[in-house]
Amino acid sequence: MRKKSNIKSASLKKLLTLFISSCAFLISVCIANAQSKTWTAPDEAAGVKNPLAGNIETLKYAQVIYTTYCSPCHGNKGRGGGAAASGLATKPADHSSGIIQKQTDGALFWMISEGRNPMPSYKTALTDNQRWELVNYIRTLAKTPKK
Repeated sequence: MRKKSNIKSASLKKLLTLFISSCAFLISVCIANAQSKTWTAPDEAAGVKNPLAGNIETLKYAQVIYTTYCSPCHGNKGRGGGAAASGLATKPADHSSGIIQKQTDGALFWMISEGRNPMPSYKTALTDNQRWELVNYIRTLAKTPKK
């Protein structure tokens, strides 16, 4: 009788392990699918005008903010290869890419403010001006066309 109990227990453990593994796989697929969708700002956010547009005097401050808050994941050149990027399930955006550079200032401001897992929201960590300065700094990371 004891032998039957051990066999049933081992079978239940295998079944439970299989069930948990299947659930974990399905959850990871759902998360990957959700995050692979294009991240777009709402129209009303995308239409917001940058009050600091063209203000190059703020870029030196923005670079410090970018280095502190953004470069660990996005890298110093904004290409998504920061030191922390390899540990993330979702690759950080390439701020120098056309996809990012084509976003409106308002859309970038909204994305920085709201965040999306694994990127945190910076709405409370940074002031409005600091987030607009980051938008201006991200513009400086645009890839230059080869001649």
